[in-house]
Amino acid sequence: MSNLLKAEGYKSVLNLKETELAIKKVKDFFLASLSTELRLRRVTAPLFVLRGLGINDDLNGVERPVSFPIKDMNEATAEVVHSLAKWKRLTLAEYQVEPGFGIITDMNAIRADEELDNIHSLYVDQWDWERTMKAEQRNIKYLKKIVTQIYSAILRTEFSICETYPQLKHFLPEDVFFIHSEELRQMYPNLSAKEREDAICKEHGAVFIFGIGGKLGDGHEHDLRAPDYDDWSTENEEGFKGLNGDLLIWYPVLNRSIELSSMGIRVDKAALLRQLELQGKENRKDLYFHKRLLNDQLPLSIGGGIGQSRLCMVLLHKAHIGETQSSIWPEEMRQECRDLGMPLI
Repeated sequence: MSNLLKAEGYKSVLNLKETELAIKKVKDFFLASLSTELRLRRVTAPLFVLRGLGINDDLNGVERPVSFPIKDMNEATAEVVHSLAKWKRLTLAEYQVEPGFGIITDMNAIRADEELDNIHSLYVDQWDWERTMKAEQRNIKYLKKIVTQIYSAILRTEFSICETYPQLKHFLPEDVFFIHSEELRQMYPNLSAKEREDAICKEHGAVFIFGIGGKLGDGHEHDLRAPDYDDWSTENEEGFKGLNGDLLIWYPVLNRSIELSSMGIRVDKAALLRQLELQGKENRKDLYFHKRLLNDQLPLSIGGGIGQSRLCMVLLHKAHIGETQSSIWPEEMRQECRDLGMPLI
């Protein structure tokens, strides 16, 4: 398969039985650690939502949700969630969560348009979290603080799993390097966005890239973002636009960068209106979620998602995400993975 990265000389450090046990240890430890770090309470989340309410995320704006008709609701259409960014904000309002506290849930999704490779699957499992914040916290300093706390929970989880399985060796750096996507473009003007990520992550080990979604100096976005959850258009105190970003690490097993989390300060009323106009989607103002936000019925918040299977893959030194989750793969990819010593679950 052309999309499959081949890890030269790869051999799984843990066998299948050890891997299954280790997956649970990683998930349990990280959930407890992050919940304590950010003061998050666990809530139950939906697998699907009704179409037409503006609750489901459209991610980059082009992915098609998996949908089905509901017999007992006059054939109303339900959509399997892509993520829970907007649902979580509605839940913060419903539970009346105070600033400084938040929620976390297990998000399970199907992304049928995903291009399958070592780190992308049809099945997506995330820790989706959202935290209420104050207006004066809508700045880069606060975002950096939250990113650092999340990364600290990742480091603690790595230490714990390496203590349990000494054959796994610590490789993550102690600190996160922060850079705006425009600074990164100027640093590597002749590289693509993905090549820039690889270059900066190889140098620093762990990187948070700000400002994902808005146009850069060359007229292109570093990556696409929908207009109605992350704030990628507000000018921040460092003179750049964007209060969101991606957390990436350099992964030596595959010799490439890997995104572990996409997150950000969410849109306020002004940012929502601006971003809907920038993307020509003003018609969304009449949807349920958007009307509640524009009518000041939703709290200001920060939130994101952290890939469960992907974090397990990285911390257990696996070469393919299919080694830490069960999904559907092309048979030729399964066979090639077997030949390369990557036994898919």
